[in-house]
Amino acid sequence: MATLFSEAARVSAPREKGPKTNQGARKRENMNLNIWQILVLALLQGVTELFPVSSLGHTVILPGLLGWGDLVRNQQFLPLIVALHLGTSIALVAYFWRDWYQVGRTLVVSIKQGEIRRGTQQWVGWLIIIGCVPAGLLGVSLETPLKQLFATPLVAAGFLMVNGSILLLGEALRRRAHTPEVNATTERQGRQGEPAVSRTWEPVHRPVGMPNVATLERLPDPQRRQARSLASLSWKEALLVGLAQSLALIPGISRSGTTMVAGLGVGLSHEDAARYSFLLGTPLIGAAALLEVPQLFGLPVATLGLVLLGMGVAGVAAYLSTKFLLKYFERGRLHPFAYYCWWAGFVSLLFFLAVR
Repeated sequence: MATLFSEAARVSAPREKGPKTNQGARKRENMNLNIWQILVLALLQGVTELFPVSSLGHTVILPGLLGWGDLVRNQQFLPLIVALHLGTSIALVAYFWRDWYQVGRTLVVSIKQGEIRRGTQQWVGWLIIIGCVPAGLLGVSLETPLKQLFATPLVAAGFLMVNGSILLLGEALRRRAHTPEVNATTERQGRQGEPAVSRTWEPVHRPVGMPNVATLERLPDPQRRQARSLASLSWKEALLVGLAQSLALIPGISRSGTTMVAGLGVGLSHEDAARYSFLLGTPLIGAAALLEVPQLFGLPVATLGLVLLGMGVAGVAAYLSTKFLLKYFERGRLHPFAYYCWWAGFVSLLFFLAVR
């Protein structure tokens, strides 16, 4: 994913003719980066990587809105974004360290035993591996053409609006999947904006000392479908979620958003879908960063200091975002993020069309 950001800079950068001169090399060493830019980019990366609003789309769009074209076109913009991704990945490992310890231990046990039992914690570890396969393969094979086609602010703004529609579609599918058919004799309308739900109604008598008048009490519907656990997924469903994650190769489409929608589609709760999304993202974000880490070597000391600061800020932002989102998705929904994507994408689209 980090290499996608670099291509956004390379696509808009003018091509150099002839051999590179020492003057050009010195220019690459002196990236005009200030503390405010690194703080904005670090917060942007740390928050939007986990919120379902597309970190890639924001990293392509925001520099265009702020007029940071020189920074983005600089060849050292890639190591900067790579470092911010690495900070995010480290934060995710720190937050889910118990999960990753359990996953690693159970994977070793299952390999030693030569047996994989579905529905167990061992199976969750394999679900993470299976879910990473599609994004890894498609990222390697399709990244270059996708970068050339989509790594522009105008297109990213358009796909950000598409991302909002994907989030709303996921909520609609979840609501349809978890709402049972309503019996005409027991149909009751819920609060405004909620679907009608079949309920069982029973006469209930008041306790002693209160008027003994029979009333009706609404009981939960035993036929209402419950959300599935993560361990109950099949390998085909894990591949489907991983395939949805691959859509994030397009700037403006959120990795966490598409994986959450796919998770809801296969019956997971919002909380488990978010958890699976974050666990899937950790190895992919880390791998994309580690592939480019050698480019961090040789940076000027001042620039390296800003990069390290950005890594720390991105990591803290990602850690806090993860904590907030897991709590939020215990009851929250994707609608606010969908409306934000529509609004941000539409406003950005109008701006870029106006200044073309």
